[in-house]
Amino acid sequence: MNDLRDTVARNLRRLRTVKGWTQEELAYRAKVDRSYVSQLETGVYSASVTMLGKLSKALGVDPSELLKP
Repeated sequence: MNDLRDTVARNLRRLRTVKGWTQEELAYRAKVDRSYVSQLETGVYSASVTMLGKLSKALGVDPSELLKP
């Protein structure tokens, strides 16, 4: 069983690539550092609830999309 951090990492990467965005593009739109996006996508860091909100808003999806298995 994967933990929630892995689920968020996979969904974040998938949603970003569906839009055709680089990590840099997502970082710019979410007003965060590109290296932070990279660390979220690789599961190094866990996203806070606030960060999930920023990322989902930038991606134009409901925050629950980042949590779906």
